[in-house]
Amino acid sequence: MTRPAVIGATAPLPSPGGRGGTSRLPGLQDGRERLAELRLASRTPPGRLRLAGAVLVAVVLLFGAVAAWQASARAGAADRLVAHSQPLSQDAADIYRSLADADTSAATGFLLAGEEPPEVRKRYEDDLATAARLLTRAAARSTADSPAQRWISELNQQLPQYAGLVEAARANDRQGLPLGGAYLRYASGVMQNTILPAAEQLVTAESQRRDDDSDRAESLPWGAVLAGLAVLGALGAYQLHLFRRTNRVFNPGLVAASLAVLLATGWLAVGGLAASASLAAGRTEGAEPLQALGRARTEVLQARAAENLHYISRGASESYAKRWQAVTEALGGAPTADGKGRTGTGSLHAAENEAPAGEARAHLSAAGKQFAEWDARHTRAAASDRAGDYDTALRTTVAVGADTTADAAFTATDRELAAAGAAEQARFTAETSGVAGGYDALAVGAAVLAVAAAAATVRGIGRRLAEYR
Repeated sequence: MTRPAVIGATAPLPSPGGRGGTSRLPGLQDGRERLAELRLASRTPPGRLRLAGAVLVAVVLLFGAVAAWQASARAGAADRLVAHSQPLSQDAADIYRSLADADTSAATGFLLAGEEPPEVRKRYEDDLATAARLLTRAAARSTADSPAQRWISELNQQLPQYAGLVEAARANDRQGLPLGGAYLRYASGVMQNTILPAAEQLVTAESQRRDDDSDRAESLPWGAVLAGLAVLGALGAYQLHLFRRTNRVFNPGLVAASLAVLLATGWLAVGGLAASASLAAGRTEGAEPLQALGRARTEVLQARAAENLHYISRGASESYAKRWQAVTEALGGAPTADGKGRTGTGSLHAAENEAPAGEARAHLSAAGKQFAEWDARHTRAAASDRAGDYDTALRTTVAVGADTTADAAFTATDRELAAAGAAEQARFTAETSGVAGGYDALAVGAAVLAVAAAAATVRGIGRRLAEYR
């Protein structure tokens, strides 16, 4: 007899998990089962071989990735140094020099007045054009958030103002108005107190960028070298393990993998040392001597501007004579006790000491001799000026076609310094031009050798696995 159904009662639902009402997701259960199978497999000799092979291949490929990354990063830094930051640093120094030389040329032309040779005026105009062109190039190569952009913008704003003041000075002088001298002194004040300090800040910003790139490029890829040594240790340890278990001295595949990693590590170490040495030589024989030379050239131009402005003011102010004294002491050292020379401890001496032996140092030695001659001629002119003979003092300082003036000695000094700068720049280029390509070759070579080592590892493990079939 069957029990009648109770109205309103519900039949119990079957548990989705079967007995005990436990719910089990099919995907999770499959994963657990697969993991259990892997654990069981890893306890067998073939399973352990496969696991060891996978780990060794992974660390070999990781070594290759680290080596390629570090070499590529240094290649990028070396390329930026040679193609961007060093040229920009040199451009910034040339901007400063061009502006300082424009100030000097404007004062020289003003002193000569109606006798101003066309080349003096052309030198002034070329200096301003060079500064404007280099500022445009620096702005195009600098990022918007670069500290250099601020100084480039300020220089672009101040340069037209300076040129306008110089033209006003020339116009007043042509009319015989004494206001011309005041305009020129004011223009020089704008140059010395506003424009050149901004240009100096630009030089500092670009030099810092150059030094940062140089530091990155010079640093050895220690991470990749240490990773290579660690991989060699892992390969050697596993081969020793196999030897103890099988009494087979060599596994050809693992030996080949070890040799490939050893070659890659050695190549990285030797190549990195060679690249670092080249960059260090470029720094010590090119970039740093250029920086020291830049200081000397700056002071030479400042001294010449002070000398000219002293005669433009006709002795109305002693500030220019004091500036000459301060700048020339920084340039050539303090006067000797007998008053016939200088101690030779200034920036010219420092630039000669830092210059690489050969052409650059020879030009700097010649510049030092020309500066001594300039200093002596300036002393004679100053003596005439103190005696009240302004015309003789002016002729001793600057005269058309004369090669016995202070201006002629200044020109010879600046010419020798320019030649020394060209030689030092050529030295820097020769030392650093191939470094980026060398690092690129290191990156490619390390990656290829790592892939070859991984393939050899698979081959060596595969031969051991075949023995279990």
